[in-house]
Amino acid sequence: MTERSDRTPRDTPAGLLGDVVSGFARLVRGELALARAEAKQSLDDATSALGKLVIAAILGITALNVLAGAAVAGLIAAGLSPVWASLAVGAGLLVVVFALVQFGLTQLKPSNLAPKRIMENLRQDAETLKSMVISDATSNHRP
Repeated sequence: MTERSDRTPRDTPAGLLGDVVSGFARLVRGELALARAEAKQSLDDATSALGKLVIAAILGITALNVLAGAAVAGLIAAGLSPVWASLAVGAGLLVVVFALVQFGLTQLKPSNLAPKRIMENLRQDAETLKSMVISDATSNHRP
């Protein structure tokens, strides 16, 4: 006569291992989806920053070509020499261009583009897995 086991397939070591592997696979799929989403967001941010740099360059050139002449003429009419009028207008416009370029470059720093949520989630997942393994190991070794 064979003895029937009261264990279900999930209570067996193989069943538990299967649950762990399946849970781990779901976890990895979720983390990969998050990584893809963060990479897309970082690419979108980089594209936006590059667009701002292009706009800054175009505005800088346009400002120098369109407004500089009129501003220089106005300063000359106000009594400034042509050289000082040109230098004053050029310096003022370059300050604006410099500010726009700095803003765009700040957005392109690797620390601003790095995936933050995925790294934190991976740390938390590793801690959870570690605690599960330790908990399982201590419960299996009890007399």
